Amino acid sequence: MATDTLKSGASAGGLRRLLLDNGALTALIVLVIAMSALSGDFLTTDNLLNVGVQAAVTAILAFGVTFVIVSAGIDLSVGSVAALSATVLAWSATQHGVPVFIAVVLAVVTGIAAGLVNGFLIAYGKLPPFIATLAMLSVARGLSLVISEGSPIAFPDSVSHLGDTLGGWLPVPVLVMVVMGLLAAFVLGRTYIGRSMYAIGGNEEAARLSGLRVKKQKLAIYAFSGVFAAVAGVVLAARLSSAQPQAADGYELDAIAAVVIGGASLAGGTGKASGTLIGALILAVLRNGLNLLNVSAFWQQVVIGVVIALAVLLDTLRRKAGATPVAGAPQGGKGRQAATYGLAAVVTVAIVGATSFLHNDSSSTANPKVGLSLSTLNNPFFVQIRSGAQAEAKKLGVDLTVTDAQNDASQQANQLQNFTSSSLGAIIVNPVDSDAASNSVKAADKAKIPVIAVDRGVNKASVDALVASDNIAGGELAARTIGEKLGGKGKIVILQGQAGTSAARERAQGFAQGLKAYPGIQVVAQQPADFDRTKGLDVMSNLLQAHPDVQGVIAANDEMALGAIKALGSKAGKSVSVVGFDGTPDGLNAVKGGTLFASVAQQPSQLGKIAVDNALKALQGKKVEETIKVPVKVVTKENVAGFTG
Repeated sequence: MATDTLKSGASAGGLRRLLLDNGALTALIVLVIAMSALSGDFLTTDNLLNVGVQAAVTAILAFGVTFVIVSAGIDLSVGSVAALSATVLAWSATQHGVPVFIAVVLAVVTGIAAGLVNGFLIAYGKLPPFIATLAMLSVARGLSLVISEGSPIAFPDSVSHLGDTLGGWLPVPVLVMVVMGLLAAFVLGRTYIGRSMYAIGGNEEAARLSGLRVKKQKLAIYAFSGVFAAVAGVVLAARLSSAQPQAADGYELDAIAAVVIGGASLAGGTGKASGTLIGALILAVLRNGLNLLNVSAFWQQVVIGVVIALAVLLDTLRRKAGATPVAGAPQGGKGRQAATYGLAAVVTVAIVGATSFLHNDSSSTANPKVGLSLSTLNNPFFVQIRSGAQAEAKKLGVDLTVTDAQNDASQQANQLQNFTSSSLGAIIVNPVDSDAASNSVKAADKAKIPVIAVDRGVNKASVDALVASDNIAGGELAARTIGEKLGGKGKIVILQGQAGTSAARERAQGFAQGLKAYPGIQVVAQQPADFDRTKGLDVMSNLLQAHPDVQGVIAANDEMALGAIKALGSKAGKSVSVVGFDGTPDGLNAVKGGTLFASVAQQPSQLGKIAVDNALKALQGKKVEETIKVPVKVVTKENVAGFTG
């Protein structure tokens, strides 16, 4: 009996020490408990597997970054290297007939090569790691865009299975994450190179004096980071069924955050693979839970940033407290315990407080529930879609959850996955990328959840309805408008939308068809500006250096047109005519002011309204039309006053 009591006490003491010595693990447990209490959809098998899938890419990247941070370095290039590796695989296998196995090897070699370049610049070129890897971030992203020509490339089917499940329940990305985590733990804890990482991070000069070949070790360390980045890129592309040249943008920051949250020090010398995994899971749980709790898309970023900062700050305080002797207790025991419990308390308060104040709760749980995933809310057009959808949802008694994918196809896949595993009756999706959304839509279809696409279609998957403007007809109208304004002759440039989206593709098709009627119009340049005003300004500024005599601009949306107007300065509306697309409030104001000659106006509020109407019909089992076209209209200074939108 006494022996059993001692064993029980030892087990309890071991668990207590584990929690006290690992603030990140405590924070993760508190987060899971808090999310489970706040959302009945969180603690389900399907959703927990979702969290694992959503953590996988960040965790794999972060395992590689752990090697670098333990050795007192930094790697900002892993997101871009992941995108480049996936692009190389897809490009070589699908466009050049390279056997898939060889293509996978090429992808891994690409990651290794990028890592070796980083290591060489740092170890032999004496560049600071921040500068060297920042340069590689730009180079790798640029090469990804060059190879893919800015468009997504379909992934080989045999590799796309990495995004599937085994036995119908175990997601392959989770399995790959576990394997890579075990490999990282083995390298760190059981190999010479792993011990070298800790030695270099602890004191590089001492490591060199003790006979360690620091320069060669750094080459190996950054090569390891490149390998893990390549694997992460392949897993991400497999989930999206396509290699996206802009994939994993900003993921390097998530990877670094996961490593630091997991207990590693940016000063080097400390860090474990298990801690990194916990850090990645914390980020995934936060994003998943905030989606399920219908916290505003804008506030989600604030909450995640604050919680990450608090977790790292308090974990740092905990470790400092652990270094201070306390009379009558193990070294740092009381300080460590207080700091750890403080960490748990603050994280709990942050989550509960955020959801209490920010949770967009509905008045009745009996209301039909619909999820709306928008490609971005950093664009007035999509903000208007949201406004129209929310107004109609309120009118019809629909509980509408809105998420912002921030133009990240992977993040949107996560959001759609969350919608599918929760108790939503229907889903509305405005795809970041028409190809990348296909797997998520197929999963929703398999779960018998109706899906309505708005503004952009979904390729390789069937939706119940597509609510969109006639982009091809609108593109033709824009081309005819500029052609007539210039009298059928002159030099123009075209600012294209985000590659891979149906809206960009269809509008470009319309521009090309409409310009056939004006053989005297010369298109001197066509460049993508990603539907973004800032990029429109930059691209137009650059094009003006090569084509100062341009007389017209067609932009695939008003945001890019407004950026072009800024670049043109006093020429806009005088010597250069600009035609936009969308009819946003800012665009219409520019039409009134005369700087924007015309805008092919859509009715974004109507798109949102009609999408909600059809989502409700679909979840009620009523028949909906497969394609619903919302009319477009050319708005100029002469008729803008009478345009209601």
